[in-house]
Amino acid sequence: GKPLKLSLATEEIATFYAKMLDHEYTTKEIFQNNFFNDWRKEMTTKEQKIIKDLDKCDFREIHKYFVDKNEARKALSKEEKQKLKEEADKIQEEYGYCILDGHREKIGNFKTEPPGLFRGRGDHPKMGMLKRRIMPEDVVINCSKDSKIPEPPEGHKWKEVRFDNTVTWLASWTENIQNTLKYIMLNPSSKLKGEKDWQKYEVARRLKDVVHKIRAQYQADWKSKEMKNRQRAVALYFIDKLALRAGNEKEEGETADTVGCCSLRVEHIKLHRELDGQEHVVEFDFLGKDSIRYYNKVSVEKLVFKNLKLFMKNKDPGDDLFDQLNTSILNRHLQSLMDGLSAKVFRTYNASITLQEQLKALTNSEDNVAAKLLSYNRANRAVAILCNHQRSTPKTFEKSMQNLQSKIDAKKQQVEEAQQELKKAEEEFEESKDAKTGATVEKKKKLLKRLEEQLDKLNVQATDKEENKQIALGTSKLNYLDPRISIAWCKKFGVPIEKIYNKTQREKFAWAIDMADEDFEF
Repeated sequence: GKPLKLSLATEEIATFYAKMLDHEYTTKEIFQNNFFNDWRKEMTTKEQKIIKDLDKCDFREIHKYFVDKNEARKALSKEEKQKLKEEADKIQEEYGYCILDGHREKIGNFKTEPPGLFRGRGDHPKMGMLKRRIMPEDVVINCSKDSKIPEPPEGHKWKEVRFDNTVTWLASWTENIQNTLKYIMLNPSSKLKGEKDWQKYEVARRLKDVVHKIRAQYQADWKSKEMKNRQRAVALYFIDKLALRAGNEKEEGETADTVGCCSLRVEHIKLHRELDGQEHVVEFDFLGKDSIRYYNKVSVEKLVFKNLKLFMKNKDPGDDLFDQLNTSILNRHLQSLMDGLSAKVFRTYNASITLQEQLKALTNSEDNVAAKLLSYNRANRAVAILCNHQRSTPKTFEKSMQNLQSKIDAKKQQVEEAQQELKKAEEEFEESKDAKTGATVEKKKKLLKRLEEQLDKLNVQATDKEENKQIALGTSKLNYLDPRISIAWCKKFGVPIEKIYNKTQREKFAWAIDMADEDFEF
């Protein structure tokens, strides 16, 4: 209850916590403990003697200060906002570009990450720890020998300046929480990134020609005399059929406990000889990348089922399901089957091929653009479900759904009124048979048709919104789906490309827009 004047460093860290008060993170014990530990390390001796218990610290006043500041920024006039935008553009002009092979290219992230509290995904054991401010002394600059080397801020020097043209980053530093390297890279729209992207899809297209052979081989390996070959074959079947991630080994206590295919444990699957009218069902339940839950019940081949029983025999729940397999063994094997093949390529291949097949099955060339877009989103949704790309229902979902519903109700009313008007006009025409009334009837018919189309469009929007509320379409659209499939579809069915890709995405996929015609096949 007593105000306490904090030293500058201590106060800054207090603001990091206060800003997050209305966030779920600050209610978690791990977060609170990690924050308090790191905060105390930065306090003066005097402060350490006074501040010993986080529960006695009231951050609400600081929190309110930042909320008010935010509101004030939102309330700025159009001119003031424009001025801020111009300032940001000036910084972008000065720092946001580099010269690569003689071309001026946009940089993706030209700012270092500001200090704050580490969040992490899921139950990350390090959440709440203090992310330090990046100083010039932490930063390695990478440029060519003969270029104008960027000046460090006054009174500082770079950690190192190197001239390495075999890597694609321009600057790097090590962040203090996980000791991982962070990089400043080029924007997705740059030639360098575009070429890498194109190569990624070309490798996936090459898999199409050999995938039948690979499938035949792993099916034969289910009967292999060697246990490690059987495990590899079953894991590969999961990666191919279910688009699971490979699953690298992770250090305990360093990150949240998440797994992929190779690191699955016995506790992550249940076997059912029969379930919901299907035979040989495997029930998966585990946390994958970013602590997203993967839950799926899949009917598998009888031999796979038998092998899984064998792999689980005499093991505890915490034991590895594939104890004789890891990602490097698996990827080495895949590389021997096709140059450039890794587990990740299967995800890209299966995502893209699914989109192409679904678009063929779902698109009706007679439909209007709105209905075609619903078909496109449904095809994209099939991919997102395959790749397990989920999101939590957006906070604004209920409100925007209500708005849409009231628009639908208003439009229904207009349609009913138009129907009555038309009926009235038709009755008048029956009586008078005069040309003017006839023209009125036609006009009313056209109006009714237009209103009905508008109502259809709104209904389609509502369906789409509802089906999409817990599925993230963007991840697959940006990372797993060959953009040429979508562009060919747009050209073939007369859908404007900007209905599928926004401006940033069109810049990223410029290579594909130039390359693909309507006959492109993945």
